[in-house]
Amino acid sequence: MTNPKWLKVAAQRSGQRTWTLGYVFEQYRKYEDKSVEELAAELDCSLEVLDWLSLCRRPDKERFTEHLDVIAKRFAVNPYRLAAVIRHVEVLDVFPASKEDGEVGEDAFLLAARDHTTDDETSS
Repeated sequence: MTNPKWLKVAAQRSGQRTWTLGYVFEQYRKYEDKSVEELAAELDCSLEVLDWLSLCRRPDKERFTEHLDVIAKRFAVNPYRLAAVIRHVEVLDVFPASKEDGEVGEDAFLLAARDHTTDDETSS
Protein backbone atom coordinates (compact mmCIF):
# COMPACT_ATOMS: atom_id res chain seq x y z
CA MET A 1 0.00 0.00 0.00
CA THR A 2 1.33 3.42 -0.87
CA ASN A 3 1.17 6.30 1.52
CA PRO A 4 -1.08 9.27 0.76
CA LYS A 5 0.57 12.32 -0.78
CA TRP A 6 -0.39 14.49 2.17
CA LEU A 7 1.38 12.32 4.77
CA LYS A 8 4.83 13.94 4.58
CA VAL A 9 3.40 17.47 4.80
CA ALA A 10 1.08 16.55 7.67
CA ALA A 11 3.95 14.90 9.55
CA GLN A 12 6.09 18.03 9.15
CA ARG A 13 3.25 20.28 10.35
CA SER A 14 2.64 18.07 13.37
CA GLY A 15 6.02 19.25 14.67
CA GLN A 16 4.35 22.58 15.46
CA ARG A 17 1.63 21.03 17.63
CA THR A 18 2.81 20.31 21.17
CA TRP A 19 0.17 17.62 21.67
CA THR A 20 1.56 15.39 18.90
CA LEU A 21 4.42 12.94 18.69
CA GLY A 22 5.57 15.01 15.71
CA TYR A 23 6.42 17.79 18.17
CA VAL A 24 8.25 15.31 20.39
CA PHE A 25 10.27 14.02 17.43
CA GLU A 26 11.08 17.54 16.22
CA GLN A 27 12.27 18.61 19.67
CA TYR A 28 14.26 15.41 20.15
CA ARG A 29 16.00 15.90 16.82
CA LYS A 30 16.88 19.48 17.82
CA TYR A 31 18.12 18.53 21.28
CA GLU A 32 20.16 15.57 20.04
CA ASP A 33 21.17 17.04 16.65
CA LYS A 34 19.80 14.03 14.77
CA SER A 35 18.42 13.65 11.29
CA VAL A 36 15.02 12.13 10.53
CA GLU A 37 16.82 9.01 9.31
CA GLU A 38 18.79 8.72 12.57
CA LEU A 39 15.62 9.06 14.63
CA ALA A 40 13.88 6.38 12.54
CA ALA A 41 16.88 4.10 13.04
CA GLU A 42 16.82 4.76 16.79
CA LEU A 43 13.15 3.81 16.90
CA ASP A 44 13.86 0.90 14.54
CA CYS A 45 11.17 1.95 12.06
CA SER A 46 10.91 3.19 8.50
CA LEU A 47 10.58 6.86 7.56
CA GLU A 48 6.97 6.18 6.56
CA VAL A 49 6.15 4.72 9.98
CA LEU A 50 7.84 7.73 11.59
CA ASP A 51 5.55 10.00 9.55
CA TRP A 52 2.47 8.09 10.73
CA LEU A 53 3.73 8.14 14.33
CA SER A 54 4.17 11.91 14.07
CA LEU A 55 0.42 12.30 13.60
CA CYS A 56 -0.38 10.51 16.87
CA ARG A 57 -1.32 12.31 20.04
CA ARG A 58 1.27 12.23 22.80
CA PRO A 59 0.45 9.64 25.45
CA ASP A 60 -1.62 11.16 28.24
CA LYS A 61 0.32 11.57 31.49
CA GLU A 62 -2.28 9.71 33.57
CA ARG A 63 -2.51 6.79 31.12
CA PHE A 64 0.98 6.94 29.64
CA THR A 65 1.72 3.20 29.62
CA GLU A 66 -1.65 2.28 28.17
CA HIS A 67 -1.43 4.85 25.38
CA LEU A 68 2.19 4.00 24.68
CA ASP A 69 1.33 0.31 24.31
CA VAL A 70 -1.48 1.06 21.87
CA ILE A 71 0.78 3.24 19.71
CA ALA A 72 3.69 0.80 19.85
CA LYS A 73 1.51 -2.16 18.85
CA ARG A 74 -0.25 -0.26 16.06
CA PHE A 75 3.03 0.78 14.44
CA ALA A 76 5.19 -2.16 15.54
CA VAL A 77 7.80 -0.05 17.34
CA ASN A 78 9.64 -0.80 20.55
CA PRO A 79 7.66 0.86 23.37
CA TYR A 80 10.78 1.33 25.51
CA ARG A 81 12.62 3.22 22.78
CA LEU A 82 9.59 5.37 22.05
CA ALA A 83 9.09 6.07 25.77
CA ALA A 84 12.76 7.04 26.10
CA VAL A 85 12.41 9.62 23.32
CA ILE A 86 9.19 11.03 24.80
CA ARG A 87 10.57 11.23 28.35
CA HIS A 88 13.83 12.77 27.11
CA VAL A 89 11.90 15.62 25.51
CA GLU A 90 9.65 16.06 28.54
CA VAL A 91 12.67 16.48 30.79
CA LEU A 92 14.52 18.85 28.48
CA ASP A 93 11.40 20.94 27.86
CA VAL A 94 11.33 21.69 31.61
CA PHE A 95 14.82 23.24 31.64
CA PRO A 96 14.90 27.01 31.19
CA ALA A 97 15.86 28.35 27.80
CA SER A 98 19.52 27.80 27.07
CA LYS A 99 21.98 30.59 26.55
CA GLU A 100 22.83 31.76 23.04
CA ASP A 101 25.96 29.62 22.93
CA GLY A 102 23.85 26.49 23.53
CA GLU A 103 24.76 25.89 27.16
CA VAL A 104 22.27 25.74 30.00
CA GLY A 105 22.77 28.46 32.57
CA GLU A 106 24.62 27.55 35.76
CA ASP A 107 21.74 28.84 37.88
CA ALA A 108 19.48 26.09 36.46
CA PHE A 109 21.73 23.47 38.01
CA LEU A 110 22.05 25.39 41.27
CA LEU A 111 18.29 25.51 41.59
CA ALA A 112 18.14 21.73 41.21
CA ALA A 113 20.93 21.34 43.76
CA ARG A 114 19.01 23.41 46.33
CA ASP A 115 16.12 20.96 46.23
CA HIS A 116 18.34 18.09 47.36
CA THR A 117 18.68 17.37 51.07
CA THR A 118 21.12 15.00 52.72
CA ASP A 119 20.38 12.54 55.51
CA ASP A 120 22.30 14.76 57.95
CA GLU A 121 20.00 17.71 57.23
CA THR A 122 16.81 15.70 57.68
CA SER A 123 17.83 13.89 60.87
CA SER A 124 18.24 17.08 62.97
